[in-house]
Amino acid sequence: MNKAFVRDAEPTVERCPRCGSIGQPVGSVTLDAFIRTQDRHQLGETACFCPSETCPVAYFDAFERLVTLGQLVKPVYPKDPDAPICGCFDVTRDEIEEDVREGVATRTRALIERAKSPEARCPHLAANGQSCVPAVQRYFMKCRQR
Repeated sequence: MNKAFVRDAEPTVERCPRCGSIGQPVGSVTLDAFIRTQDRHQLGETACFCPSETCPVAYFDAFERLVTLGQLVKPVYPKDPDAPICGCFDVTRDEIEEDVREGVATRTRALIERAKSPEARCPHLAANGQSCVPAVQRYFMKCRQR
């Protein structure tokens, strides 16, 4: 059959079964790092992180199996606003807010540069398995607009 008439499969979007947020795919490295050992069997090799700040679900899979915040080894951002916004370098929102109060971006820029370096180990140290750079930039701009 001519490929012009074959439609490629649409990528599936997994939504949190509790709040409906679009999940952020994570692999086993991230799941192993954040889910308590006794609860890790609840999910397979891959799952999604629920990015909603208010949802009690941390991870879920396509079969609607859940891991809640109470099953994690430590608090995670953005679920807990006091948790580091950058898991790799333990930078908190307070440090970004301090930059904004001082009218500089010194700490924020330094974090972004470090986050882009080989030092960053996001799959092991970020709850969503991704770089903190977009979240840091969003939070910095949000603070500046206040």
